[in-house]
Amino acid sequence: MRILSLAPLFLSVCLTAAAADASSAPTDLFNGRDLSGWSVVTPGGADVAAVCHVTADGVMAVSGKPIGYLLVAGTHTNYKFHAEWRWPADAAKKSNSGFLMHIASGPILNKTWPVCFQVQTKLTRAGDLLPMAGAKFAEPLSTPPGAVTPQLNRLNPSSEKPLGEWNTCDVVCKEGALECSVNGVVQNRVSGCQPSSGQIGVQLEGYPYELRSVRIEPLP
Repeated sequence: MRILSLAPLFLSVCLTAAAADASSAPTDLFNGRDLSGWSVVTPGGADVAAVCHVTADGVMAVSGKPIGYLLVAGTHTNYKFHAEWRWPADAAKKSNSGFLMHIASGPILNKTWPVCFQVQTKLTRAGDLLPMAGAKFAEPLSTPPGAVTPQLNRLNPSSEKPLGEWNTCDVVCKEGALECSVNGVVQNRVSGCQPSSGQIGVQLEGYPYELRSVRIEPLP
């Protein structure tokens, strides 16, 4: 009788644990099949299918044009973000893009960029952190006051892979702190982020690149 009386409690604990595991499991933001959940924000307007397409091997090929950003549906607070990007083997020296974290509103700056934090993927500068359109963090900037493009330089020498190879970007956002790593090397760390939550995007700066394995994992 005691064993039977404990069975409902045991079942309840198991179900609760399973629900907790499910709620903290990583979620693919790009499913590798189509562009569901993705849109384009640009001053002139554009359809995402005119900017990106999915290749046969499940990679998102991005034209980089028009200038603006890709926007992923959903708002996030306290999470781990992972994505992989690759420049073409013959990429232009000025190839530029970035992952946009905590998109809160916009576009505001130059009618193009939203309030957010950009984790830079610009060629040779991956890991720099840019507070955009009025976003703020506690740490002092590397650029002088009033700079047109405020920036906090990366912490370490470049950890980028050669052109044509895949790079990884990992961003941990929790309680207003943000830490980003490029290919496993921590390149920036800030606190007191305002905003501390929002949507996620990828910058379009006129240069082609590829994306894969874009996913998010909630943090407690």
